[in-house]
Amino acid sequence: MTTAGANSPRTTLAFDVHDDVPEPEGGIVDDGLGEANAAAAPLSEVRGLSCFARLPSGAVIGGAVGRTWGDCCELQQLWVDRAHRKRGVGARLVRLFEERAAARGCSTFFLETFSFQAPSFYQSLGYVNATEFRGFPHGIVKYVMVRHAVPTDGRPDPARGPRQRRGRG
Repeated sequence: MTTAGANSPRTTLAFDVHDDVPEPEGGIVDDGLGEANAAAAPLSEVRGLSCFARLPSGAVIGGAVGRTWGDCCELQQLWVDRAHRKRGVGARLVRLFEERAAARGCSTFFLETFSFQAPSFYQSLGYVNATEFRGFPHGIVKYVMVRHAVPTDGRPDPARGPRQRRGRG
């Protein structure tokens, strides 16, 4: 390696590849990306959001975790304890999560899920498949799903396109 500065065209770089993410290198990349993103976008406006289902004892048996930013809400995690599934807990968590996000001004809700997780559950809540990624082992598919709510301020929803008039014409 030369002793020239890192931006010098004469600098010789060494590259190494790993089958894991070693520390501290992973932290350096995370920090660098965080700084670059913060300089490029107002990430301080991103707000966390969560909703939990609890037993009378206070024990958490389910939760929805995500974030909001502008008109968008991302559901990053949804989990319900196996003993409490198929009882409407997950649907209630998602709806409460969405209600709080809507109160923040969100009208677009999105998430990622795998075929072995809950795509049909999200479809039952009004989410549609925006895109999918195939190529995972065992036929597993990753879905990106979205639901557009009707804005409550009277504005037309641009994601739904122009409204169609019914009647004689």
